[in-house]
Amino acid sequence: MALSRIDTTNMIEDVPQSKLDNNINFRNIIINGDMSIAQRGTSQASISSGTSYYTIDRYKTQVVNAGTWTQSQSTDVPSGQGFGYSLKMDCTTADTSLGADDFLVVQQVAEAQNLQYLKYGTSNAESITMSFWVKSNKTGTYSIWLFADDNNKTISAPYTISSADTWEKKTITFVGDTISSITNDNDQGIRVYFVLAAGSNWTSGTTPTTWQSDSKSIRAPEQTVNLADSTDNEWYITGVQLEAGTTASDFEFLPVDVNLQRCQRYFQSIGGVNDASIASGMTQNSSGSTFTIHYITTMRSAPTHAVNDLNITDNVSYGLSVSSVNALFANNNSSRCNLTHSSGATQYRPCFLRSSSTASTSRLTLEAEL
Repeated sequence: MALSRIDTTNMIEDVPQSKLDNNINFRNIIINGDMSIAQRGTSQASISSGTSYYTIDRYKTQVVNAGTWTQSQSTDVPSGQGFGYSLKMDCTTADTSLGADDFLVVQQVAEAQNLQYLKYGTSNAESITMSFWVKSNKTGTYSIWLFADDNNKTISAPYTISSADTWEKKTITFVGDTISSITNDNDQGIRVYFVLAAGSNWTSGTTPTTWQSDSKSIRAPEQTVNLADSTDNEWYITGVQLEAGTTASDFEFLPVDVNLQRCQRYFQSIGGVNDASIASGMTQNSSGSTFTIHYITTMRSAPTHAVNDLNITDNVSYGLSVSSVNALFANNNSSRCNLTHSSGATQYRPCFLRSSSTASTSRLTLEAEL
């Protein structure tokens, strides 16, 4: 039977522009917007101060005198939207009276060289649109604050949670910056902050509708919610997307392997399962060995190395506990590491670095976060 030929020459003319726009690959500036990758772990309690990454990849939390929190990867998600996970913030110790400089934010930093197509610093600077799903028992006005490191400029906007304990989709558009450019490098480009609590020094100004020189007063001018004011308070977010243009397209779901590799540019966890072989090397003396570490994928920069509950085994001694790692000649693809471990190794013997036989948290971590 002869096969008929289908002429596709003009078929694209019948496709709505919105559908074509939704087919732009990697349009989301946010990495891991569906909260599906959590290499560090799925829950962290007692978050009360400082700035750090705790659970879901690429999301950093900063707390200054604004309660104590448990952060987790939650399976509470908006129904029928395709999401499997959300990021949850749960207040465990309240702060009902914030000081003027106190605040709580969840943030992600976009790498500068990934933002060049926004054409900042030119008359063609692109607007960017943020969309996300959010839920909380605490209704009221929250803020999103964007900060550009290269020029110390800020733009912010409010959003309102209208119904308690109900998933709501929010969309906010920010104008482009026609004055100041973003340096084309692997450093910080634009920081995206979700403000959950803010003292009066953060709320005393006027919402900037264009990019302005940063000051605390314009970061969250319309914020009325103090999420830290009760241990009943929770906040969930998922489906975070930031894209060029003035409209929000459908969320861009990526295959899990692609999403993981994008996260591994900034953080890698090697091991994490019982008796996993991590690298091979050679003993240098009774309590020291040298290894070459090849990263899973190219990282943003030479990473910081850390070890947790790993051990060294040569053909004589078994399970020599590693106490520290010193990365030498590190670049963004590999490093040579000297490891210090308990004594008992035979000098100049082949050996391997492995995870513990009892701890699933036993691993080597590599961090090159912004």
